[in-house]
Amino acid sequence: MTKHGAVVVPEDAVVAAAAVGRHFSFPPPRTGGVGGDSCKKLAAQQIDLGAAVVGSWLDSMKASSPRHRLVAPAVAAAAADAEHDEWMEKHPSALGKFEALAAAAKGKRIVVFLDYDGTLSPIVEDPDRAVMTDEMRDAVRGVAARFPTAIVSGRCRDKVLSFVGLEELYYAGSHGMDIQGPTNAAASKGGEEEEESVLCQPAREFLPMIGEAYAALVEKVEGVIPGAKVENNKFCLSVHFRRVDERRWGAVADQVRAVLRGYPRLRLTQGRKVLEVRPAIKWDKGEALRFLLSALGFSAAGDGEDDGDDDDAFPIYIGDDRTDEDAFRVLRARGHGAGILVSRFPKDTCASFSLRDPGEVKDFLRKLVTCAAA
Repeated sequence: MTKHGAVVVPEDAVVAAAAVGRHFSFPPPRTGGVGGDSCKKLAAQQIDLGAAVVGSWLDSMKASSPRHRLVAPAVAAAAADAEHDEWMEKHPSALGKFEALAAAAKGKRIVVFLDYDGTLSPIVEDPDRAVMTDEMRDAVRGVAARFPTAIVSGRCRDKVLSFVGLEELYYAGSHGMDIQGPTNAAASKGGEEEEESVLCQPAREFLPMIGEAYAALVEKVEGVIPGAKVENNKFCLSVHFRRVDERRWGAVADQVRAVLRGYPRLRLTQGRKVLEVRPAIKWDKGEALRFLLSALGFSAAGDGEDDGDDDDAFPIYIGDDRTDEDAFRVLRARGHGAGILVSRFPKDTCASFSLRDPGEVKDFLRKLVTCAAA
């Protein structure tokens, strides 16, 4: 998969990029500056729940729950609106500021990274029913025909591939710990040999341990607490509590932590109404982004080191969850590229732009295709 496209933008778009808001800064500063404090604050919040007290985890979960925000007292509505307006100035809509984004990408080659749940498909009660629409699939197919495109998900790679149904993409499952390149002739051009698939599995040695932990969690959590569901994502495990009575959330945390005491090489983190069990290695969606950029022939830097003038990649990463912040931080460290958070509510984030929901993600992807074809 070596197709690289460029977005065509009007010459005056560069002017628009310089006037996009009082608080907005794009490309994002590598350190300090507008957005830097929010990014540092978020990094400080990334805690290992295996060592955290249950009360702090419950508070964190409730604070990130959209339902809890929606039931805020009416007297706080004005303050909430002001907070949202200020947040949108710092993280404007990627649709409304598309020309500014395209101007920053001018002369570079775009690479697209997409989360799945909450980004390409809506968040649903049953994770097995998180199906993307045919319209979204067509939009992703159009992007992949013009730019290298990867799905980066906490899901099992095979499962997210079955949901998306496009074999010409790169897939990074298990939070980037299971990476596979295009798998069929759609990735080759005009009778040439199919491009060799990329494969990276940095946590392979943990498979037996994860299998044991999965069986224990099914017995101790899924089999005991109504509504809880344990999902085996091959190199990591997800304990979903979206359908659990809120009064039992603490019990879910207690049971999961009790199981993991027997597995000190596994760590526990939190997503959107899900607890994630992962190998305790330095690998996440940010590392997956670096790996894929390197595999595609671009600079993989993103830890504050100089990328060099010869790096002509412009990565666009779209995601909705805390785990996507690892990738947003890599883009901020690179000093170019665009992180786009999918959220209806203000959140601490290292992303530069925002989109409200998967519907706006679809519209953004279509706009990207249209501009590339111009």
